[in-house]
Amino acid sequence: MATNKVDALLVGSGVMSTTLATLLKKLDSSLNILMVERLDQVAAESTDGWNNAGTGHAGYCELNYTPQSADGDVAIERALTINANYEISQQLWSSLVESGDLPSPDQFINSTPHISFVWGKENVEFLRKRYEKLKDHHLFADIEYSEDTQTLTEWMPLVMGERVDGEPVAATRVAYGADVDFGSLTRNMVTSLEKKNGFDLRLGHEVTALKKNGGNNWHVTIKNRSTGKKEAITAGFVFLGAGGGALPLLQKSDIPESKGYGGFPVSGQWLVCQNEDVIKQHHAKVYGKAAIGAPPMSVPHLDTRIINGKPALLFGPYAGFTTQFLKAGSRLDLLKSVSANNLKPMIDVGLNNMDLTRYLISEVMQSHKDRVATLQQYLPSAKAEDWTLAHAGQRVQIIKKDEKGRGKLEFGTELVAAEDGTLAALLGASPGASVAAQAMIEVLERCFRMRMDGGWKSKLKALVPSYGESLVDNAHLLQDIRRHTLTTLGLQAVAGKETSGETHHQERREQRRSFG
Repeated sequence: MATNKVDALLVGSGVMSTTLATLLKKLDSSLNILMVERLDQVAAESTDGWNNAGTGHAGYCELNYTPQSADGDVAIERALTINANYEISQQLWSSLVESGDLPSPDQFINSTPHISFVWGKENVEFLRKRYEKLKDHHLFADIEYSEDTQTLTEWMPLVMGERVDGEPVAATRVAYGADVDFGSLTRNMVTSLEKKNGFDLRLGHEVTALKKNGGNNWHVTIKNRSTGKKEAITAGFVFLGAGGGALPLLQKSDIPESKGYGGFPVSGQWLVCQNEDVIKQHHAKVYGKAAIGAPPMSVPHLDTRIINGKPALLFGPYAGFTTQFLKAGSRLDLLKSVSANNLKPMIDVGLNNMDLTRYLISEVMQSHKDRVATLQQYLPSAKAEDWTLAHAGQRVQIIKKDEKGRGKLEFGTELVAAEDGTLAALLGASPGASVAAQAMIEVLERCFRMRMDGGWKSKLKALVPSYGESLVDNAHLLQDIRRHTLTTLGLQAVAGKETSGETHHQERREQRRSFG
């Protein structure tokens, strides 16, 4: 295909851009799409298995999605939204498996129970309150709770082994949680896209300039990083899905909607288990409570992972401070992102988040012994020699103006789109890859309004059956869809009729046991 003029230019080859490209080609196979990636391989930054948590973030185990107020109440609204959005991703993946656009699901997703684990009287009380509120909503109808040592040992033997007797402990579990290798998922989607007419992938290329033409097109300059050769591209639509690299490109676009945004970079590290005997004994994602002042991406978890087909056991992440926006970025990224229109918000955030900065620096200064000591809170039998340090991905948290014009730090994701729909950028991090389908559907709704009304909505509903309806509100729809996606993706499905109260939970527990 001729690449000097394209319908859509997607920057970055991570899960966001790839999901959008997949949706666009499904909705209109005639579209010419160019994907530009600065690295020499697909999904090698934030999407790669070693650079993210690999958790299908459904709110099952992540305690930061259910904050507790000063009066002790537990808010579950964000967990409900995230859970429903993750279901949308699973619907899309199921459709792509059925159409042959994705391979056998076990190449990118595996059944891994999601567990929240706490200790101490106050934390146990918090988890109990959280469970009581969540279990009454259909999205979380299958969540289990226990303070029983024997039950908890069955769920997570390594975590309970050698634990101090008499210490209050509690956990919740959702048996059909998942571990997702987003790197493998994305690379398989790109492989499918490359077989289609009208899709071109440029590895080792980066965007150096973009400017709006007199019409509704963008003039974009891309450079081959090996040869230095530049090429001009005219694009009807531009999506900036470059992870931490999206903010600098959004600033280059100079659209009014980009004004005032800044970025706060956070790095991460894992402890990786090298002892295969230990790895074999743990099969779950066990999430705890974050330290006071820690960013959401630093919620500690002991994770079963399947990365590129090989089992692994990771603990972390340990957060750190960095000035790079990408793992393969420049230490000048943060400085270069400062401009006249975001200077005040960034100063405000810097002054108001000194505790966070100190926390991140203290994380960087930890010794291996310090990190293992934290691990031993979750895995009392952990031996320092069994674990090595590995670097995770970079995240750039959003800085923006609040309603009073002051800077505030946001820990979610946010779509920034031009009013005319010709350009969009995705900023932020958590829950990230898990909700890629919903995030990219939002891009379609905001940037392709006429096409959506002109027939794309019905095509999209064929890919995502719940599209246009609320899984938070519609229990029967959720039950039907979840049963189908769990089966299609090879996860631990739960079958059976709906009941109520404790009878319902007991029946679900018995059904889960029957699945082994």
